[in-house]
Parts: sequence; structure tokens; C-alpha cells
Amino acid sequence: MKNALPRYLLVGITCAVLCNAILIAGDALGFHYVPSLLIAYVIVVLWGYGLHSIFTFGRELSVVSLCRYALGMAATLPASIALLFLFCDVASIAVAIAAPATTVIIFLWNFAMTRWAIIGKQKRPSGWISSSSPTRSSFR
Repeated sequence: MKNALPRYLLVGITCAVLCNAILIAGDALGFHYVPSLLIAYVIVVLWGYGLHSIFTFGRELSVVSLCRYALGMAATLPASIALLFLFCDVASIAVAIAAPATTVIIFLWNFAMTRWAIIGKQKRPSGWISSSSPTRSSFR
């Protein structure tokens, strides 16, 4: 889809807000950030996969792409835990600030993983504009 980036950003923002809300609510309830992050992971993976598949990339849901998406998102868990450790435990920054900061750092990585998981190496749909498409006029 040629509008994948704006759609990705829209869905990604909903995923980020959902994840941060779960982390901050968990902290308010007295939970450590690691179990809260694991709970958020499951909820956000299901939410994000469904929306990215259908809305962002216009693809059908499948077990294979869900597994790839979950794997791609799981790849960010160690980095998220490490960043939260650095922010919360080392720098004594509140979870309400550390969670969004971690989200910003991880966001671009997730775009690459989401696109790989859902589209893979499939041929791009017709109408897709790539950097190699002849879209510029020649002026000589």
C-alpha cells in the first residue's frame, strides 16, 4: 500500500499509547515494570498485528504472519527491559517518563519488523511507488 507509512504511524501510536498505559497502570498498582511489560506485549501484539495486517498493509490475517510479527516484536523486549532498567533503576526516572522514552527509542525498529513480518519478501501490490520507480521527469 502506498499509504503504509501514515497508516503505520497511526496504528503504531495506538500501540504505543496502549503499551504505555499498561506500564503506567501496572506501576500505579505496585507491579514491577517487567511483568507489566510482558502483559503489555501480549495485548499490544494482538492489537497491533490485527490493525497492521488489515489497515496498514491490507493483508489477510494468518498464523505465519502473526508468529513473525510476534517474533519481531519480541526482539524488542530485551532492549525495552534494558532501557527501562537504565531509566528506572539506574537513573531513578519515574515509569511515567521512562516508558514513553523507551517507546520513542524502539519505535523505528518496530516499523522495520512489522513490515518484514507482514509483507516479507512478497511482490509489492500494484500501484506501489518504490525508489526505483520512474516517478521523476527528465529535464535536460
